[in-house]
Amino acid sequence: MSTPDREQSFAGPFMDDYFAECEDHLAAVRHGLLALESTVGSSDPPGAILEQLFRSFHSLKGLSAMVELREAERLSHEMESCLRAIRQHEVQLSSAVLDALIDGVQVLELVIAARRGQSVMPGIAESIAGLADAAQPGKISDASSGAGRRVAPPSTVSRGQLWNVTFTPSPALVARGIKVDVIRARLGAVGQIQSVTPRVANGGVSFDFQVLADDGEVFAAWRDDGVESVLWPQPAAEEPIDSLPEVVPAAPRELGAAAAPANFVRVDLARLDDLMRLVGELVVSRARLEDTLLKVEPFTPAAEWRALQEHNASIERHLRDLREGVMRVRLVPVGEIFRRMAFVIRDLARDHGKRIHLELTGQSTEIDKFVIERMMDPVLHLVRNAVSHGIEPPDERTAAGKRPDGTIRLSASTLGESAVLEVSDDGRGMDSAAILQRARESGLDVADAPADARVLLDVICATGFSTRDAVDRASGRGVGMAVVRDSIQELGGSLSLDTTLGQGTTFRIVLPLTLAITDALIVHVGDRVFAVPQSAVTEVGAVDVEAIRVIENNELMTHRGVALPIVRLARLFSLHESVRARKHLIVVGAGPAAVGLLVDRISGQREIVVKNLRDPLVKVAGVSGATELGDGRLVLILEPAALIRKVRVRAGMRAAAAGE
Repeated sequence: MSTPDREQSFAGPFMDDYFAECEDHLAAVRHGLLALESTVGSSDPPGAILEQLFRSFHSLKGLSAMVELREAERLSHEMESCLRAIRQHEVQLSSAVLDALIDGVQVLELVIAARRGQSVMPGIAESIAGLADAAQPGKISDASSGAGRRVAPPSTVSRGQLWNVTFTPSPALVARGIKVDVIRARLGAVGQIQSVTPRVANGGVSFDFQVLADDGEVFAAWRDDGVESVLWPQPAAEEPIDSLPEVVPAAPRELGAAAAPANFVRVDLARLDDLMRLVGELVVSRARLEDTLLKVEPFTPAAEWRALQEHNASIERHLRDLREGVMRVRLVPVGEIFRRMAFVIRDLARDHGKRIHLELTGQSTEIDKFVIERMMDPVLHLVRNAVSHGIEPPDERTAAGKRPDGTIRLSASTLGESAVLEVSDDGRGMDSAAILQRARESGLDVADAPADARVLLDVICATGFSTRDAVDRASGRGVGMAVVRDSIQELGGSLSLDTTLGQGTTFRIVLPLTLAITDALIVHVGDRVFAVPQSAVTEVGAVDVEAIRVIENNELMTHRGVALPIVRLARLFSLHESVRARKHLIVVGAGPAAVGLLVDRISGQREIVVKNLRDPLVKVAGVSGATELGDGRLVLILEPAALIRKVRVRAGMRAAAAGE
């Protein structure tokens, strides 16, 4: 893979985040350097400021290395080394040392701005030389000999002239064997390459080299090889150090002027949580107001009642707009997860000797920041499993008639109030017979009948189960998939599986877009009231109880031409069951995984504020949290996926007992 292709594949998607992070770190650096200015000449500069500056430069170095911006990486490294020398009292903080740091930051900002604007990269040789000199005891570190003076670059750096050499590849040149590596070797032989910057021009890719060379005539002889050269504007000659005045005016370019302003404001997530909490309180207060209005309706004249209704509707409309606005602020693109997977896959593929191509779809799909943070590990584990278990080695794929390069696809989309994430591969798929045999050897209670996708998912998500005999970096511990499903269900989501032997595997994650405030159906079971998140509901309707049939202790009914398992919430929670002949059915899930929840009635739809149950002593399987209705009642929020799993576990226990 060529340099620009690699940059676009791996570093390109990170650049927006990189620039935002750099702005934060550069702002901290500017603040820290200004704070250090008052301590010039001190034998013991403030350690806290030095530590903060050191961390910022270290972070800038790591971020720049990640996106392969080598000029910024080298500058950050030299400034980090200079600060280390000051912190370890090897160098005294003088005006000259501070000037070298400030000059380095200025050039660093120009480098980052050049990368952002896809312009010619500025030279960094003088700044690096000045920083290296500043970090050496006995040179410009002496405040008495160098205070307030400009840093003169070493003669080895200033020798020769700086040329901007552009190489534009073409098919004809490639046919002659002239590629960018050949030009790089030629330039390195006649001078010193300061930087290389690929850029897109006229539908193709060109490479801008900055070369320090004594004689630029040699470049003219390479015109037929796609090389153009121009002399880089030279700075004014340096005045001898001894003739400089004691006080030198500040540099004309202002510190920070190179970084373009961004239309983003970074806000602490805790502040957004507080704002969402206040919106939740407003939702509850409005619900109480609505209930109060219903109580006073009989005693209110018609004209006043219509005015109250209009005001109530206006408040509801504005509150919903406010809620959606706050939620949009909390939403971040799911690409934040996906883009990080490229490096993981590249690393693991190299370790496993596999060739893998990553495809990303729907990166702009937005999910609540809270959900994104907690989905990072589950998605990472599914990707690792796809590399370790799914994709075959190149020779095995070739023998099976496949391309030697495997493909892992990450996709995201929205479905109503839910987000759907999929992790799929075109690998070997899952051998259900082998997995069931492995499960029996591991002591799991597995039926002898052929397993469908739901059973396979239950088996591989069982704690302690693994198809590997040895542990490696990617898998083998037998706890990963159990944690993946638990993490997804804790967020109110669900995990499903689709696999075909020899063709590949797809894991499908369905998540709510946000967890703080959501729409829910208010259902009644006996004398109890529950809330069912609308994002989990596929369909609602009324059914006759006589249409339900019992087959092997399981209740079923025909729904849209297929058998639909029925779960009576009254029996599940040991509540009083009404004798109504007609009840309401809530269908959750889709396809073969669909289940119908039978309730007495549905009183309507409400906007609810979700309060999670975090205390392990009060957590109940199938209940995700609680909410408050407008009349002051506290109701439990049901988690359909956990309810269905709970019913299946009970059914399995009954079947095992009957077998004995």
